[in-house]
Amino acid sequence: MPQMAPLSWLLLFIVFSVTLVLFSIMNYFMVVPAAPQGSSSQFQTQAFNWKW
Repeated sequence: MPQMAPLSWLLLFIVFSVTLVLFSIMNYFMVVPAAPQGSSSQFQTQAFNWKW
């Protein structure tokens, strides 16, 4: 029936949108970042003496 065509287009849009979102989420969370190699204390802290 031609009257049902808009519902069909809406259903297709929803299915493709959900598929795109799920695919993007899976691609984002499947990559495991490598831990940085090096010394644990990279930042040097200095003691400040504030003389008011």
